[in-house]
Amino acid sequence: MSSKQTHSKPTDNDIILGILNNSTTVLNYLYKEYYPMALKLVLNNNGTEEEAKDVYQESIIILHTKIKNGDFELSSKLKTFIYSVCRRLWLKKLNHRGRQTENIKDYEDFIPVENDLEQHEEKDKQFNKMHEALETLGEPCKTIIEDFYIRNMSMQDICEKFGYTNADNAKTQKYKCLQRLKKMFFNLK
Repeated sequence: MSSKQTHSKPTDNDIILGILNNSTTVLNYLYKEYYPMALKLVLNNNGTEEEAKDVYQESIIILHTKIKNGDFELSSKLKTFIYSVCRRLWLKKLNHRGRQTENIKDYEDFIPVENDLEQHEEKDKQFNKMHEALETLGEPCKTIIEDFYIRNMSMQDICEKFGYTNADNAKTQKYKCLQRLKKMFFNLK
């Protein structure tokens, strides 16, 4: 009977779990199942196949990021969510070109996702700004912060790595580094 299960369509929850577990099968399914609707949307609204691929890819990245960050709540069908993100991205692209976007031809239901996209873009900007600040921070601060926050090393491990006399001294150094990083972050434009 297991062959019956492999041929059935995955549920939206199966897809979300698959994304959480980095399943390539689920990603392949998403492309096969939902890309045609994005292609139709873009082609019917002054776009090319290449642009449709870009829009769809970006929508899957947004979905993937939201699921991985744990702030994804499915309030519609997953297909509707993906379509809505594609639609919003395509409208934005058309706006950048100066084309009229009020009469976009919709062939699917959609939900407004403007706020989600704006939040996602704002997070991306903040992330890039933090990355830039971290890159200009210098040593040993950059490595201390990466060791603690990214590599999850303990203060004791950092103390031993950098030769501090005790973990409290390493903690003080980390605090000073964080203050410098904050100052750099807020001074970047």
